Amino acid sequence: MADESTPLKYKRILLKISGESFCRDRQGGISMTEITRVAEDIRDVVNQGAELAIVCGGGNILRGKQFSDGSNAIKTATAHYMGMTATVINGLALQDALEHIGVPTRLQSAIRMDSVAEPFIRRRCIRHLEKGRVVILAGGTGSPFVTTDTAAALRARELEANVVMKATKVDGVYSDDPQKNPHAIRYDRISFQDVLAQRLQVMDAQAFHHCMEHNIPILVFDFQKSGNIAKAAHGEAVGTLVADADDLND
Repeated sequence: MADESTPLKYKRILLKISGESFCRDRQGGISMTEITRVAEDIRDVVNQGAELAIVCGGGNILRGKQFSDGSNAIKTATAHYMGMTATVINGLALQDALEHIGVPTRLQSAIRMDSVAEPFIRRRCIRHLEKGRVVILAGGTGSPFVTTDTAAALRARELEANVVMKATKVDGVYSDDPQKNPHAIRYDRISFQDVLAQRLQVMDAQAFHHCMEHNIPILVFDFQKSGNIAKAAHGEAVGTLVADADDLND
């Protein structure tokens, strides 16, 4: 558990969680056990005063690229829209899990689904955050051929977030794939420039360049360890911080 007596390092957070967060390891679908665990961690950081917007993936239900088999039976753009609707399903599940434990939540979708979600409106979203509500941002950007990583980077800039936190199943950024190379080095802090020089995979290229160009730090951490979201918000040594070289030297 984070030390609640210490001030938050990041007040407004864009949390990117993958579809893997919604299911058991190596399984698809939705596990309410997993969603409840994530929701409880989110409650902890919100109760400590953080403003939290969440971009969720949908890979536990469907990935658009799985239809890229060359048959053209389902067009690539259609497959991407299918993936976007999967993120809305995850968003609905997370919204109910959060509200079940007393966390006020709004679900906004970049694709109009007025019966189940608000449309994404930047000023409305910011107002929700200021009122202490968690905002779940589903539907990606509303356009095909754009990943949820890129959606997270774009929303972070729109909402003037202090950081993009990417919740993964690894505990940071490594010099090589730690599952393949036991000698891979984990970085506590690394600059945008060094990530590019070493060709490390942090986010997809478009998302990464957007964060770098607009000086939005990225924190990559293991979401499976309870309390890590709150620890990261307080600036504790969790995962890997990717930022501008000058900021890392401050």
